Amino acid sequence: MDSKRVLFISQEIHPYLPENSISSTTLALAKKTNESGHQVRVFMPRFGVINERRHQLHEVIRLSGMNVVINDMDMPLIIKVASVPGARMQVYFIDNEEYFKRKFTYTDADGNQFEDNDERTLFFSKGAIDTVEKLGWKPDVIHVHGWMSALVPMYLRLFQSENPIFKDAKVIFSAYDNGFKGSLGPKLKAGMEFDEIDPALTEGLDSPTTADLHKLAAKYADFVVLGDENTDDLEEYAKSVGVDVIDGKAFGEQPEDAIKVYESLFVESDVE
Repeated sequence: MDSKRVLFISQEIHPYLPENSISSTTLALAKKTNESGHQVRVFMPRFGVINERRHQLHEVIRLSGMNVVINDMDMPLIIKVASVPGARMQVYFIDNEEYFKRKFTYTDADGNQFEDNDERTLFFSKGAIDTVEKLGWKPDVIHVHGWMSALVPMYLRLFQSENPIFKDAKVIFSAYDNGFKGSLGPKLKAGMEFDEIDPALTEGLDSPTTADLHKLAAKYADFVVLGDENTDDLEEYAKSVGVDVIDGKAFGEQPEDAIKVYESLFVESDVE
């Protein structure tokens, strides 16, 4: 089988963030896909807790000068890159000083959720898509991991359906039990509607919960992967909107099972 291109967009990847189900699974899948002879690109936020010197991050100059519009604000998009130790694989980091410079991920030192997590979610999802487009790298499969990446399937379907870079890609969304308490703020929905998304499609997102974001991603994905035990409630919704569901709770320890899923999509694509 010819080498295919698999894009991973994840909010957490080990070793840049501590090991947990999402960070470990994303790393295992990306490494195994790469080792299987397929081409891989990996994207994550450049959270301020990531030690740039230790992990040898450096800015990608040829991708400089980009901006992401968030609610009528031009927010500078900085792209950094690092090589995963022993994996011959690079990770691209989506960065912006206002959104990601702080020394925490999603909550402050007291455990309070950052008020701008709504805008950070918009920025990361849109920034990853824009960067792949600027790279001119056409993926066959786009595997999206976690709630902070949950807008990616929707934005791909609504705005990139005719873009030759993305139009043929299969989109997979993996949900994990690493959500936030409470809900995000109103700027998520406001930003989506500023992007001219029909308000009918943003209904119920005034103060979205983790479950709301999971469902939003599932609605626009080709496949949904249940990455943790506590994501089983997503299965019923995904099936109700005609999306196939895969039990991926063991993908982190058995990444070859995920590769079989990818390769089945490759076979379908080759036949078409």
